[in-house]
Amino acid sequence: MRRIIIRDTSRIEPFAEPARDLRILNKPLWLMQRDLLKAHYAHTSEVDSFEELYNLIDQSDEELIIYRDNLFFNAELIETFIARAKTLGRPCQIAFWATDEARGIKGDASIEKHALQLCTNIVRHDHATYHANGREAQGAVHLADIFYYPAGQRVAPVPLIVETISREMGYYHIPSYMATNQGDLTYQIPLRAFLSIESWLHVLMANVLMGVFSLAAQQDSRMEKARLINIRNWTQEDWQLFPSKIAFSLNALWEKLNPLEEPWRNHFLSSRSLVTVGKRCSIDPTAIIHGPTIIGDDVYIGPGVVIANSIIGNNVNVMQGSQIMLSVVSDRCFMPFNAGLFMTALMENSMVAQNSTLQLCVVGRNTFIGANNVFTDFNLQGEPIKVAHQGRVVEINLPVLGSAVGHNCKIGSGFVVYPGRMIESNAVIIFDNEKNLIRKTVPGHNVDDVDVRGEPRRIVYHWPNVYIDPADDRDQVEPPDTRALYTGNGVAGEHYRERSDDQLLSLPADAEVGSSVNHSVMSLPVAVGVSARRGG
Repeated sequence: MRRIIIRDTSRIEPFAEPARDLRILNKPLWLMQRDLLKAHYAHTSEVDSFEELYNLIDQSDEELIIYRDNLFFNAELIETFIARAKTLGRPCQIAFWATDEARGIKGDASIEKHALQLCTNIVRHDHATYHANGREAQGAVHLADIFYYPAGQRVAPVPLIVETISREMGYYHIPSYMATNQGDLTYQIPLRAFLSIESWLHVLMANVLMGVFSLAAQQDSRMEKARLINIRNWTQEDWQLFPSKIAFSLNALWEKLNPLEEPWRNHFLSSRSLVTVGKRCSIDPTAIIHGPTIIGDDVYIGPGVVIANSIIGNNVNVMQGSQIMLSVVSDRCFMPFNAGLFMTALMENSMVAQNSTLQLCVVGRNTFIGANNVFTDFNLQGEPIKVAHQGRVVEINLPVLGSAVGHNCKIGSGFVVYPGRMIESNAVIIFDNEKNLIRKTVPGHNVDDVDVRGEPRRIVYHWPNVYIDPADDRDQVEPPDTRALYTGNGVAGEHYRERSDDQLLSLPADAEVGSSVNHSVMSLPVAVGVSARRGG
């Protein structure tokens, strides 16, 4: 068989490179495609257009498998397509069910809910003649660019239906207000995964929804079969699965009871059937690792780390207290203490520093994300989340979504990133907020100056301005009318004292008295923290 690759040179924002070069499940997409098909082909050709493709097809009488190089698919999907196409014995193009209300046909849930968003390479045809379940029919289908040609035949390909066998899954129950006007927080997870990668959103889906989440769905599907309560209705597949299911249960029980086993293998989800660990790894006994999880070679996992249903690459360091759930961490990544990833993908050689939290995000290679950053994933006002795609702002049908960070970025500490945003490749972002950043030495007070109770008298700041200075010798005044503090009418005291020779204690140039920030300075210690406009 000859493999023909249709090159797609469209660059995916914010990574500024074609989909084939992006890392999916810790492999470049082109390498993943090659590995899935290597048992089927002996020769490879590449084309840049369909005109070149048609010429090559006409000139060849070999058996052909053809696909676009920005497509993500798993082994279950491509093996099913090839097997059915060979059985049919004629040229085929992959197709998926499309919703056809007139004929009472429901569309493929995974394709229609997830794969079609921001997608142009999966095309609906309403009056196609297709093959499904061994028969020919006519109706609505979604077509994509995977083709099969048997040797010698060069007629037009027929659409061949492949079901993704999706199932609705959610990671956990959430309060109902998190899904307002947008349905429940669940996903259609396919056993046979397929995507056309045209946006960073598709990169996230390929890694998470149709990657690690799909691995969990496959395991759930196996465990639901061959149940003894239904033994009278077992199919041939149930009988085939039963021995492996019994072996899995016995091995998991032995690993839990065996005193010589690693302490973190104390749950059946941590058994070797679900958690595979590479060579020369160091895993602390207090770590919790649940599968399906794949851990590469030379990995360090520190005390108190929690990893669930994820892929960890080679030479990765996950330090104490970090949490990784439904995520992909590629080769040579580093996570210092208390970093958190949820449904997030890190490409190779990146770092997420301590106390930073990424939810439903994609991070490119060679990127550093500093400490105490938060990538939010939910619009508190209940508005639809939007993303920038090909120069337009587009709504997406997801109640939660994080952000994308490109390659070779450096992000400082203390940022909050709103949902659906992009930080493009080769960017350095340094925090520089005049009201929240301490840039110089902060003056204090005489350490020997104490009040009548023996407590130190301290300078109090409503940053960056002085609020109370014990060195101020002015006469104290009576406590102000509390209502004045809420009106900002100046009764509470005079404005902040400015020190023009020290920018640290100067009022910002664009500040206005009477604005949303209370610029009053209180002379009385009793008034500390009462400024209503600053929230105390």
